[in-house]
Amino acid sequence: MSVSRETLTLASGPAHDLHALTLPSLDSAAMDRLDLFLRLLLDWNNRINLVARTDPAGIRQRHIEDSLQLLPLLPAGDGPLVDLGSGAGFPGLILAIASQRPVHLVEADHRKAAFLTEAVARLALSHVTVHPVRIESVRLQSFAVLTARALAPLTILASHAERLLGSGGVAIFPKGRTAGAELSAASRDWIFDAERFASRTAPDAAILRLSNIRPRPAAP
Repeated sequence: MSVSRETLTLASGPAHDLHALTLPSLDSAAMDRLDLFLRLLLDWNNRINLVARTDPAGIRQRHIEDSLQLLPLLPAGDGPLVDLGSGAGFPGLILAIASQRPVHLVEADHRKAAFLTEAVARLALSHVTVHPVRIESVRLQSFAVLTARALAPLTILASHAERLLGSGGVAIFPKGRTAGAELSAASRDWIFDAERFASRTAPDAAILRLSNIRPRPAAP
């Protein structure tokens, strides 16, 4: 699937003209898994607070479709993906349902990690591994893709990405209306190539795709 985009190297400011993403078409097996996932989520949400919205249509639009729109931004190939602070599985588990690349879900909250573990088992996602640990404790490296949603400011996320991504890896971060400000703030400490995409599910939101992430040398 082709996606129109704008590329920039962040030495000054972020891009202003954004291009909208399109939702991918999924096969029937993936759609069935998404339906089962939604039923599991609603059941578990009665016991632990996974998502604020409880109506199925709202969850599909705000969380599932929001995660699926990242699929066209994944690089080609089957390199492994790590999702930090996976929570209820957005976007990492949804991307795992929609693709067959190895996916690692990192979630320190043991109740949420238990939900992810059950969902992975019930959905028969043998290519997914749940890590119930803090992000700082993750020892795996050389990932092809790193994702995180509503987790931390971009400056902190860049630090995680620089440590965990392999050569040529990309980091994909859904962000709200602060995306531009976060890009500018992160560029004070980090050098990276950045692409910015308009979210199709959240007004004023953007999705950032970063590559070639490295610390900015200290001023002499």
